[in-house]
Parts: sequence; structure tokens; C-alpha cells
Amino acid sequence: MDASKKGARYKRIHAQLEVLIGKSSDPDARMATIVAVLHHKMDYFSWTGFYLLRDGELTVRTYQGPLACQVLEKHTGVCWAGIDRQQTIVVPDVHLFPGHIACDSRSRSEIVVPVRNAPGMVAGVLDVDSESPGSFDSTDAEWLEKIVNLICL
Repeated sequence: MDASKKGARYKRIHAQLEVLIGKSSDPDARMATIVAVLHHKMDYFSWTGFYLLRDGELTVRTYQGPLACQVLEKHTGVCWAGIDRQQTIVVPDVHLFPGHIACDSRSRSEIVVPVRNAPGMVAGVLDVDSESPGSFDSTDAEWLEKIVNLICL
């Protein structure tokens, strides 16, 4: 999908999510809605979900797609890189990412977007996988960051 079409699709999704998640202030309900909409509207998303920090562990929460790793090994893989670096990570080929955690062997590319709590601390990540290499780019990063900001942990 070219960048302009992708950006236009994200713009529509963002507007839809603003309305949908405005119906609840509960962060879990908001994350569940975000995951459902993204997973079903973006055809190249093969796994879409959130990992949140709980007692120093990065634990899976709401997700759609194949079975997930429940707890991710500390400071290993793309999700922890997003936590440790406190920034969005785009990985065109997960097999080339040092320490990649393969919860699903079909995953080929990945994007991780930090989720911040009210004081601005990173509290988890939105993790999205694709079965195709090079699926994610700066357009995904820009819009997924905007979407994650709707959660309000």
C-alpha cells in the first residue's frame, strides 16, 4: 500500500477510534477497541496487541491474532527495545533483529509503539506483526503513535 493511501486509511481509523473510545474512560476497554479496529482494518497486520509492564515484567494484555508469548524475557526483543529506548521501533526483518522473540514463526516484520501513562512514563507497548517483510514504515509509526495517545493510562 502506498504511503498516501495508508495515511488516508489511518486518518479514517483514527477518527473512528476517537468516537468509539470516547464512550469509555477505561484503558482496557480502549485498548481492546483499538486492537480490534486495527487488526481488522489493516490487512497486513497478522498480530496486534498490547504488552504492559506489571511488577517489572512485560506481560501480554489485549490482542488479536495467533497465540502470544505471555511474558517477554527482560530487555530482549523488539518490545523491550521500545521500552528501553522509549521510542517507536520499526523492524523490516525480525530475523535480523538481535534477540528477536519469535512468538509466531510466521512473523517477518514488526512495529512497536510505546504506551505512556499520565505522568509520561512508558508503561507498555503496542506491538504489531506482519507476515511480510518490510510492512511498516514512518506512516505506520506516525499514525500508531497518534492512536496510542488516545488510550490515557
